[in-house]
Amino acid sequence: MTDLDLGGGYSARPISLVEYRAACARLEDRIFGGNSLFAFDPPVRAAPPLGESWNWGVYHGAELIGWHHAHARDERTVYMADTGLLPEHQGRGVYSRLLPHLLAAFRAAGFTLVQSHHRATNNAVIIPKLRAGFHLQGLNAYEGGVNAALTLSLDGTYGQAMHVRSGFRAPSGEAARRLGVPDEGLPGLADAPDLPLPADAETGVDLGGGYRLHRVPTATYREVYAQLEASAYETDSFDWGDRKAAPAPRGPLWSWLISHAGRVAGWQASRAWDTRTAYMVNTALLPAHRGRGVYTRLLPVVLDALHGEGYPLVRSHHHLTNNAVIVPKLRAGFRFQGVQIDEHGVMAILLRSADPAYAAYMDRRSGLTR
Repeated sequence: MTDLDLGGGYSARPISLVEYRAACARLEDRIFGGNSLFAFDPPVRAAPPLGESWNWGVYHGAELIGWHHAHARDERTVYMADTGLLPEHQGRGVYSRLLPHLLAAFRAAGFTLVQSHHRATNNAVIIPKLRAGFHLQGLNAYEGGVNAALTLSLDGTYGQAMHVRSGFRAPSGEAARRLGVPDEGLPGLADAPDLPLPADAETGVDLGGGYRLHRVPTATYREVYAQLEASAYETDSFDWGDRKAAPAPRGPLWSWLISHAGRVAGWQASRAWDTRTAYMVNTALLPAHRGRGVYTRLLPVVLDALHGEGYPLVRSHHHLTNNAVIVPKLRAGFRFQGVQIDEHGVMAILLRSADPAYAAYMDRRSGLTR
């Protein structure tokens, strides 16, 4: 690989494993010194052979300011083991610009999967990874703290299988065949009824682009939801059938409708989870209104309302592979807190704190800071 121009005076080029290890010895305290890492006693066993590896130095002008190291984990998987940039060069988009070049190299080398681990609250790295197509696969506790395990499929069919496993999509086509399950491709979304904004909706908040967010009574939200649910969701959820539902949890519930040109374009509903936590239960935009940044713009309005009700924490659950929602949530300050299996599939648990002290506590728990 020749030198890569990363823009802004930055570049990357291959270096040897010896050069990479020398750079780590010289710079890693400046890069990772603020992390909390358990200190084991000196090893008494020799390390296993590393196998094939890829090493890049990252430069600003002629100065080495960081690196990336990856190695083969098995015949299908390459593991992105270590990336570091000096603090004064972080926050400039260098990692985001380097990442596609690394992935292209792994694809050219014939790998199917790319894996990595990051502190669960390290959104500065996790967000670029998710935007590049990685998906959360789980959380684990290890000597460095609480890690988010991420996987990218370089095989489109396996990528679809990841959606099936999370419950985000029903099994169909080649993905169903390779999983060894029936092709249950669900029918497409129902045509959305053209519903006018209900008369009891509040004036609302301008979200830009002709969109507004309106508080509505809970009964109104539920009536609209019942009419539009089939037009908004195509996930693969468990059907409880005729089993009678237990009473809903008590506590306040807040409901909003999203409008465009006076018509209903989506909704948001939240409720109390406990005495400190509000839970964002349900957000949806009809297909014609997706990809316009509406969700990103409504988030701060809803979060301010929930925090303003006296809840310092806001919680939400999303399919592991639903990056279109997870990425805006992380950018709004949510962090990965866990994974659970429920009737919707395998869900990522996200949490946002309005209290800076608790947010710092989350970083310490994950091992991102001391």
